[in-house]
Amino acid sequence: MAEEEINLDDDSIALEDSDETVVTDANITNIIPFVMERYQRAEDYRNNDEERWLRSYRNYRGLYGSDVQFTEAEKSRVFIKVTKTKTLAAYGQMVDVLFAGHKFPISVEPTVLPEGISSDVNFDPKEPEQLKKDIDASSPYGFSGDGKDLPAGATEKSLQDMLGPLEEKLGEIEGIKEGVGKTPTSITYSPAMIAAKNMEKLIMDQLQESGANKQLRSTVFEMSLFGTGVMKGPFAMDKEYPNWDDEGNYSPIFKTIPSTSHVSVWNFYPDPDAANMDEAQYVIERHKMSRTQLRSLKKRPYFRDNVIDEVIQQGESYDKKYWEDDLSDYAPSHDVDRFEVLEYWGTCDVEMLLDNGVDIPKELEDYDEVQTNIWICNGKLLRMVLNPFKPATIPYMAAPYELNPYSFFGVGIAENMDDTQTLMNGFMRMAVDNAVLSGNLLIEVDETNLVPGQDLSVYPGKVFRRQGGAPGQAIFGTKFPNVSGENLQLFDKARQLADESTGMPSFAHGQTGVQGVGRTASGISMLMNAASGSIKTVVKNIDDYLLRPLGEGLFRFNMQFNFDKNTKGDLEVIARGTESLMANEVRSQRLMSFLQTASSPALAPFAKFNYIIREIAKSMDLDPDKVTNNMDEAMVQAELLKGFQGPAQAGGAVPPQGQPPAGANPLDPTGAGGGTIGTGQAPVPGEQGFTGNDGQAGAAANQAAAQQPPATNTPQ
Repeated sequence: MAEEEINLDDDSIALEDSDETVVTDANITNIIPFVMERYQRAEDYRNNDEERWLRSYRNYRGLYGSDVQFTEAEKSRVFIKVTKTKTLAAYGQMVDVLFAGHKFPISVEPTVLPEGISSDVNFDPKEPEQLKKDIDASSPYGFSGDGKDLPAGATEKSLQDMLGPLEEKLGEIEGIKEGVGKTPTSITYSPAMIAAKNMEKLIMDQLQESGANKQLRSTVFEMSLFGTGVMKGPFAMDKEYPNWDDEGNYSPIFKTIPSTSHVSVWNFYPDPDAANMDEAQYVIERHKMSRTQLRSLKKRPYFRDNVIDEVIQQGESYDKKYWEDDLSDYAPSHDVDRFEVLEYWGTCDVEMLLDNGVDIPKELEDYDEVQTNIWICNGKLLRMVLNPFKPATIPYMAAPYELNPYSFFGVGIAENMDDTQTLMNGFMRMAVDNAVLSGNLLIEVDETNLVPGQDLSVYPGKVFRRQGGAPGQAIFGTKFPNVSGENLQLFDKARQLADESTGMPSFAHGQTGVQGVGRTASGISMLMNAASGSIKTVVKNIDDYLLRPLGEGLFRFNMQFNFDKNTKGDLEVIARGTESLMANEVRSQRLMSFLQTASSPALAPFAKFNYIIREIAKSMDLDPDKVTNNMDEAMVQAELLKGFQGPAQAGGAVPPQGQPPAGANPLDPTGAGGGTIGTGQAPVPGEQGFTGNDGQAGAAANQAAAQQPPATNTPQ
């Protein structure tokens, strides 16, 4: 889209469509059947997937489906919700990994060879012949200054304002050169890195404003349970910011921002012939809207207000699916006061659009098909526009928990342990039924020995009347054997199989009684590292199928609709989910070891200490932007710290060579201490300086000293 089609008001991004993309002709007879036919194909294709999801949901909630039949002998209906435990354990581990750095796990960096913007530039404000005389040995930087001293509190932006981040601004400075400066007075600047960090901060701000962290957690949960998590975005959304004027009147500020949202897998209908989103020609999202929500669509661009009013007048049209009763735990059926709205994103033939009176921009008339966004409800077209994004992409991301190479939808925790969950339930029901049976006596009554007509029920204190003179015992008690222990052993075996089938060991979610190597701290660490292997693959799927496409979508959105040149450049989005898979303790130890090694004079020039310090902060779950300085801030900080150094470090007097420092132990000329005691004459009892207790003499001396009056200070 052209820049003139985008409205920028108070730094807000407003995504608008040209009038040529709006459907105004009523002759659209083929559009709605086209969308409904694709929707029906997608719905029929995922019938088997819906059955899998239903079983997963029942196992998670601890519900038996209508397909489970119990015999008369099975009294217990117990359901051991191990599926719920392992699903929440996997969900918790992935959330901890993704948000270990307390920020959304994506970053923006320059490409290896950035085009259109320099990777590094430098200039030397001092002439080469002046460098030798400006050398200052007392300065940690080897020179006294460059004439461009930064004030206290200056940041990287201060240099950015001084130099400018882009080549066209840097070109105005005389003596600018490509690459890193090689002289002590050179100032090196990285325009590509600055543009990347500006873009990253912009994306992080947009994600925070849209509540993307919450949306990602909901997606990860469905991903763990059902095997697939879906997110949508970025798309333009008007966000209301509370504001009150000076008189206390509520005057909100509206800002259009790129937003993201979680889409339930139950309402997601992808192209049935696609194995992933890259292959999908279309996606349909099913909405369940109230009258208020439907009316709110009229506030969004290019929705047909009159058609929405007609749909509302026709009445509710929500078509309740069979699986919705299961999701509501078989609640009593009732009429749904809602509307079913279908949102279509995908390709349409240009010829079909032209035949139905849809105006196509001239530059697109030679195309065979174009990307469109279509909304329909009650057989009426609510909205139809061309895909506003360039390049045209479908704004959905679908990440599998476990990749299924022959299906769009993945496999989750619940499906992996479906059989073992059934076994655990069966063995536990058998154990409970057997425990109840063996815990009570089976009563046998000989009625011939009892008076006829008596109530044969048994309870404490019951009195039975016998026949007069009838021989033999009338009531017998039989105890049923208890074999519940064997059933519980089988239950434990099934639970172990659940650990293996899910890759989520029981000790990872707090199970006690771990035997063998797991009884030691080092053993637990080994087991946890081994268990992280299964999570590593899952998090990698999140990186590849969700985080990176989402970050790239936001990057393209800002490149297309945000005209701040400080964020432009040949950049790339990197997903950082897998960075936190290594235990923070181990990672911190390795970083500290490397820092110690790199601090040697021979290796220090080759180490990027700024990066190392930031990574150490991340391994300690600290925000590196808040606890570390960049290179410019570090220089200012170093100058400030020079005033707090000791006299010797600040250039104070140094004692003559061979003489100990003032106040040092004369027996230790080096001043190093070292715990060495020098040889000498120790005082004997009776001599001045002896403080020991020598029997009676020492006692007498101490008593005499105690009887003397205390010394007083007498004025002279």
